[in-house]
Amino acid sequence: MTDRVSWDEYFMAIARQVATRATCDRKHVGAVIVRDRTILSTGYNGSIRGLPHCDEVGHMMEAGHCVRTIHAEANAIIQAAKNGVAIAGADIYITASPCWLCFKMIANAGVQRIVFGEFYRDHRIYEVAQALGIELIQLTEDEPGQIPAE
Repeated sequence: MTDRVSWDEYFMAIARQVATRATCDRKHVGAVIVRDRTILSTGYNGSIRGLPHCDEVGHMMEAGHCVRTIHAEANAIIQAAKNGVAIAGADIYITASPCWLCFKMIANAGVQRIVFGEFYRDHRIYEVAQALGIELIQLTEDEPGQIPAE
């Protein structure tokens, strides 16, 4: 028997690597969209294509949050759409749980399973995910496991 990592651990490790491309130093986040153990799209948080990044010109702050960047999940969904890749029924691996806006995009894109690393600020995702039948799983490097709805 070999000591192979699980598929969830494998794709989360790839999401962590994708996060190394992020250009907002407030939080480096990576996302990987997968269906049938095949990567469909990736994304990281960064500025609008063709515009300067936070690490070049600084942050654009509103209400304590940098709004210069597009979140990793949104960029992964945009990348899939730009390339004509259907993501309905897919899983998304994100190094941090989605914010409320990104969660709504993920849900409307038809993603059925969200695997995330650290929790990031919005508890509404638990109740709404349960109502929609979207599986939420927190996978940390120490203790993988499913998070109960709150």
